[in-house]
Amino acid sequence: MKNIIKLIITIAMFYILFQYVDFENLIEILAKSHGGTILIALIFQLGSTYVAAYRWRLIMKLLVFNESMSYYVKSYFKASFFNQVLPSSIGGDAVRIIDLTRKGYDKKDALYGVFVDRVVGLIGLLILNLISTIIFFDTFDKDFSLLIILITLSGIVGFTLLFHLEKIKFLANYKGLDLFHRLAKRLNNLYSDRTLLYKHISISVGIHLLTVLALYALALSIDFHISFQIFLIAIPPVFLLTIVPISLAGWGIREGAMLGIFMLVGADETKVLAMSILYGLLLIIASFPGAYYWVQSKRAT
Repeated sequence: MKNIIKLIITIAMFYILFQYVDFENLIEILAKSHGGTILIALIFQLGSTYVAAYRWRLIMKLLVFNESMSYYVKSYFKASFFNQVLPSSIGGDAVRIIDLTRKGYDKKDALYGVFVDRVVGLIGLLILNLISTIIFFDTFDKDFSLLIILITLSGIVGFTLLFHLEKIKFLANYKGLDLFHRLAKRLNNLYSDRTLLYKHISISVGIHLLTVLALYALALSIDFHISFQIFLIAIPPVFLLTIVPISLAGWGIREGAMLGIFMLVGADETKVLAMSILYGLLLIIASFPGAYYWVQSKRAT
């Protein structure tokens, strides 16, 4: 039922989007896209996944999970495959947790490690968006730029305050609130050395920068020439919106968000939609190694 609802939302979003673009022109733009530049975009996207696996390994090492780099790369690609290709109730994060528990690790510790990986990745995205918006403040309308700054700062401040909740002892006495107290305690234990936290967040910024570069390369592949600074500001909010799992692999939501944001700078709607569709297809192609690793792991069991 969940997948049926997501499919309906995805179809509805594309139906609405196609009202704003010339469909024949869209097909023509996609057909004329430059293969060499798309290949460069694919390399950036694969690189992003590989570095994300490296960050996850660093986090799990702090939790005394002793697996090789190749293990985390394979697991991360499998998670990507499930997220992008399979209309399954098992999400990519669940795949990573299952992989770890099959190795004999505690399920709660595995869940915590994946959660921290997700949160650190999100903070990296917010920081990249905040810095880009401040540096290139006049790129978008003032109100939009201020809104981005407010949202990103709120997220970063909220994450920072989370570390201090351990000091508020009475939280441990209330059901529901005790979860935040325990989480704050675990985060402080995990990142007792704050330089490790800053290192992991910096890696996250680099991961998202690679993804933005992939999208920029796709734009160039369809002769969509727009400044890179616009991508640095526009793409992170799109990623934030696609985190909400209300469509199939973010399809429709991603395209709608890109169209809405890029239209603020007068970008060609058809080319924006073409770029977003290409990126969705690129994510599927970039997840194919995960299919191989998944089949390989099923054979091994």
